[in-house]
Amino acid sequence: MMYFIDVQGTLIEDNTKLPTRGAVAFIDYLNTHHIPYMVITNSTKNPSDEFLGYLNSIGLNIPREHYLDPLMMLEGHIDKSKKIAAYGSEPFLDVVRSMGYYLDYTSPDTVLVAIKENFLADEYAQMIEFLLSGAELVGMHETTLYVKNHKRYPGVGAILKMLEFATSTPYTVVGKPSIPFFEEALLRLAKQKEDARFGDVTIISDDLKGDLIGAQKLGMRGVFVLSGKIRNADEIIPSLREDEHPAAIYPDMQGILESL
Repeated sequence: MMYFIDVQGTLIEDNTKLPTRGAVAFIDYLNTHHIPYMVITNSTKNPSDEFLGYLNSIGLNIPREHYLDPLMMLEGHIDKSKKIAAYGSEPFLDVVRSMGYYLDYTSPDTVLVAIKENFLADEYAQMIEFLLSGAELVGMHETTLYVKNHKRYPGVGAILKMLEFATSTPYTVVGKPSIPFFEEALLRLAKQKEDARFGDVTIISDDLKGDLIGAQKLGMRGVFVLSGKIRNADEIIPSLREDEHPAAIYPDMQGILESL
């Protein structure tokens, strides 16, 4: 038994940013029983150590070696010699600059998309012009929905698909549910348990399309929680193919803890 565990909407509430019901006890259970796990988040608004520090400060005792986010993968995905037109929240742009990337909104090599709730039409128009001029399209992750202030906005995955449709530019993804991200998480998991395989992993997330379906294609067992983007399984389950259905659905982490 080993786990990949999402953060936003799974371990912490989308709105309060505090632990969901059972989240602290679940992580403590894994630590106490030495059960291998990786917390895999698509968070990009804060430097990795800062966000992990926040999670620790609210009672989620996640060791550094059990944590992975897209910022930790970015340097292996985009060379720092490339000029980047980055789009997302101001904190995300600050993080990208602090990592040594040069942001260029004149003739970029790469359009890099993260999330914010108030993208402007002119920003989309600018992205489209860059893509039609030959820039590559990269998403920090491929989440379906972004939740803030009890409102659901299009996630990075939805924006990437819109831009791909508008410009015929294929995109790649740094974080979940890209295969390189899951492979890196598995490599780190193997340091906790030798010979770990995707088939040994149960992945827990509130994002079926943005996390679980891609993970299940790699052989992982998907567990869907209704504590985040989707509060009622009927909003999404009927639209899925039979092979896309999760292995189990729980209201929150407490439900999963009680099932162990």
